[in-house]
Amino acid sequence: MKSITVFCGSSFGSQDIYKEQAFLLGQTLAKQDIQLIYGGADVGLMGTIADGALAEGGKVIGVLPYFLQSKEIAHKNLTELILVETMHERKTKMNDLCNGVIVLPGGYGTLEEFFEMITWAQLGLHKKPIGVLNIDGFYDDLIKLVQTMVDKGFLKQVNRDMLLISNTIEELLEKMKNYQAPTVGKWISKEKI
Repeated sequence: MKSITVFCGSSFGSQDIYKEQAFLLGQTLAKQDIQLIYGGADVGLMGTIADGALAEGGKVIGVLPYFLQSKEIAHKNLTELILVETMHERKTKMNDLCNGVIVLPGGYGTLEEFFEMITWAQLGLHKKPIGVLNIDGFYDDLIKLVQTMVDKGFLKQVNRDMLLISNTIEELLEKMKNYQAPTVGKWISKEKI
């Protein structure tokens, strides 16, 4: 993998471990010569992961809508800052630039980005690995909900298995490097409806 998009919070959260792990992930990507693609801001976990990668001499590309740049939150030290018109254009560009996606703790925006990427994978629009770094159990309840979707017949197990989860950076990156996209399509035939 040559580049990974990371979606994460524009806040630090309530525990220091979120910031520590974001910085470490940035450092780890740079040490493994993996380019970081992220939202372009210098606030919260977003700024922290960029700082971690930059501290190790890594390449960092930020993708930021113009309206957020005008609020003076753009990171000033990136390898490259790409400015786009809309939030949707931002996600599309981040997807185009990466070979995989990692999700860190965050709020509504992080979840929206994550679910769009995993949905695109489920629909076969890309075959990239989608990883969740489950720092300090942050995503435990979401993981349970996804299993409930399988148990209640709203999600195929093969699509659940597309979601790569780990509590550690090293294990998550290893899972992503070994990922094989499923060959089963999402669609249900008309005969089953």
